Amino acid sequence: MDTMTTVSEVLNHLKENGYTVDFNLNDNCLVCHNNMLQIHPEEFVVDKHYRFEGTTDPGDEAIIYAISSTKHNIKGTLLNGYGIYSDPITDKMIKALTDKADPHAATETTKPVHEKSNEATQLRPEGDRILDAELVEMDLSNFRKQIKQEQSWINGDRNAITLFKTDALRIVMIALHEGAEMKTHTAPGIISVQLLEGNISFRTAKHSSELTEGQMLALHAGIAHSVFANKESLFLLTLATSK
Repeated sequence: MDTMTTVSEVLNHLKENGYTVDFNLNDNCLVCHNNMLQIHPEEFVVDKHYRFEGTTDPGDEAIIYAISSTKHNIKGTLLNGYGIYSDPITDKMIKALTDKADPHAATETTKPVHEKSNEATQLRPEGDRILDAELVEMDLSNFRKQIKQEQSWINGDRNAITLFKTDALRIVMIALHEGAEMKTHTAPGIISVQLLEGNISFRTAKHSSELTEGQMLALHAGIAHSVFANKESLFLLTLATSK
């Protein structure tokens, strides 16, 4: 079989091999939303996992787990993003996904992509959008429309589009539904948050800020923080690192 290099190729391959259920993460279990079945760590094993490290949009940075449960007679996949501002996995689930993995199961890691534009993906099949060049133009009006038309926004509580990405700087547009929360995490560099619409609460251990349209803040690297959308919100996140 040819080497699979995209998320959609792996998902299609696994589906053809019986992994037909789409699992979602809960704090301490896997959830099958088709029938609200909950599968706890002691009830499943990880047969295979695939890691994608392409330098494209947040949706392209992911780990796919091929999961089976003999107790529930079910097989499916879990797609977990590990790009900037992806949902964190609880320690219990990290341990379960790691410890339950078959040590003899196949594991694949895609090679880093060094191209200057994003690749076509299941989420964004058009591809070829410039992410890094001597000069990159960004049409915020079009991105504001696009971000709320994609399935990640329609079916989930958030969406994100990388507008610019180089070794030392990343600019990401992030949209949150009302009530969505980015749980406490840290960033590997200085960040700025510029609110384009809505209202968010930005909290650290020592400070709490409420941003409304037209306001922004900056935060030094390594400081744990969380973001909560008091109403449907859209903001620009800029991450600057020393690399």
